[in-house]
Formats: sequence, structure tokens, C-alpha cells
Amino acid sequence: MMNRFLTFVVQTLVSVPTAVSFWLVSYLAFDQTFWMASAIALGGGAAASLITSSRMTSSFLKKHHLSRKEYRYITKNLNEAKRKINRLNKALFTIRDISTMKQRLDVLRITRKIYTLTKTEPKRFYKAEKFYFSHLDSVVELTENYRFLSLQPKKNHEIDLSLYETRQTLTDLTKVLEEDLYYVISDDIDHLNFEIDVAKHSIKKHIDSKFDDESRRLK
Repeated sequence: MMNRFLTFVVQTLVSVPTAVSFWLVSYLAFDQTFWMASAIALGGGAAASLITSSRMTSSFLKKHHLSRKEYRYITKNLNEAKRKINRLNKALFTIRDISTMKQRLDVLRITRKIYTLTKTEPKRFYKAEKFYFSHLDSVVELTENYRFLSLQPKKNHEIDLSLYETRQTLTDLTKVLEEDLYYVISDDIDHLNFEIDVAKHSIKKHIDSKFDDESRRLK
């Protein structure tokens, strides 16, 4: 997603000087009253801020090959996902079961990584739709249920069995989340492998060239 702080800074750097310029021109050059010049300055600054924001948004969408409709759709779903991840974070860190600590940390690490990658490059959302529309909901619900059962002061055989089955299901779901992450970055892996192949070819070509030059020199 767009960096809101950076957008705010740029808008401020553009709108404040614009507003000051409008006020000076209106008050000094066109002999407007102080309040009228101030109103014109505010309007000019607001217009400059809106234009700057619009241009920055257009540049961002063009860079990531997205339409405004797609961007709104992705932003809406990422905002919902953020709330779910916050719930997941709260549930994971209130579970007192030490034996599942590593698993819980893995789940949180993977979900945050997918979310961060998508937020940085919104186009990746389409490769993570199963995660956002299915797997994230499942892991949040299971974790919250596990937390609820694990915090019961007295446990019976049925609760222990449910906790065991939930742990097993979460283990399987963690593997699914790992596959989601791999799929999100699969294009990057393919690109890296291609670059490695190109580099290997260049190195081989360079070595062969040196060998041929050495052979000619010895002849």
C-alpha cells in the first residue's frame, strides 16, 4: 500500500508553500482583505494537496499495474486481514502451552510475511487469495478455540481430545500457510533461478573464452 507518512510529507511540502504564495499574491498584488486572502490561500493549498495526492496515487497504481477499483478492493481486504491477524496475535500469545510455542511463532511469522508482502506489492494479493479468503479465517478460528479450551481451569478427556485434534489440525494448516507463502513468492524464485542460470552461462562463457585464448597462445 502507499506510504501514508510519505504522502503526507509530500502534500505538506507542496500545499504549504502554495498556500503562502496564494496569500501573498491575493493580499499584496490584488489588494484583497486579510480574511479573503486567507480563504483563497486555504483553497489554493487544499487544491494543491488534492492534486499532489492524486498524482502520487496514479503513479503508485501505474507502477504496480493496478486500476483504482482493484486498489480499493485490495485495500479493503487487507484492512480486514489486518484485524484478523491482530486477533490471531492476541490468541497466540495468551496460550500458555509451551510445547506449541514454536508452532505458534511459525504461524504468526508466515501470516505476517504474506500480509507484509501483499501490502508492499498489492498485485501479489491475487496470488494469496486462498490465504485471505480461507486459510487465514481457519487459523484464526482454530487458534481462538484452542486458546479458549486451553484456559479452562479443569479439563476432562473430551477437552484434552479436542485440544489434541486442534493441535494436529493447526500443524497441517501451518503447512498449508507455508505453501501459500511459497506461491506468493514463486515468481521471485523463478526470476532468481533464471538470473542464476544467466550468471552461470556468463561464467562458463568467460571460462571457455579464457581457455580458448590460452590454447591459441600456446600454439
